[in-house]
Amino acid sequence: MIKPELEFVYEASGDLEPPRQIGQTYDGARRIIPIVGGGRVEGPLIKGQLVGNSADWQLTRPDGVTVADALYAIETDDGVLIQIRNKGLRHGPPDVMARLAAGEEVDPAEYYFRTVPEFIAPVGKYEWMNRSIFVCSGARYPLGIKLWVWRVL
Repeated sequence: MIKPELEFVYEASGDLEPPRQIGQTYDGARRIIPIVGGGRVEGPLIKGQLVGNSADWQLTRPDGVTVADALYAIETDDGVLIQIRNKGLRHGPPDVMARLAAGEEVDPAEYYFRTVPEFIAPVGKYEWMNRSIFVCSGARYPLGIKLWVWRVL
């Protein structure tokens, strides 16, 4: 048996616009969270900023689990654009999720927020990102987000 290890890649913080509600659909409530951009990406392996005009397309299922599907990009400090598709789940006790939905600041230890980012980097310095699996934990704030990304070794 080989147990995977994790290597910390970066912490990202970004600003979000208020959610835009699509509404109730056959599979749950859908909304779009516009990603403003300009947030920093800081880590031992990459530094840069989030590119704006992106969004997280979310579905809150009948069981209360929010499914995130965000598409955005990083522009590194050395001018390289890297596309990211970040899919995952966020859930917690109903009272905690209600506080989060009401715009309160909630300790991220009170809920589960995990994603699996997939990177598409050009050939060159960051192409290692195309060759690994990554996991992420996150924290949601009223108009912002913080993500911590690790590479699975």
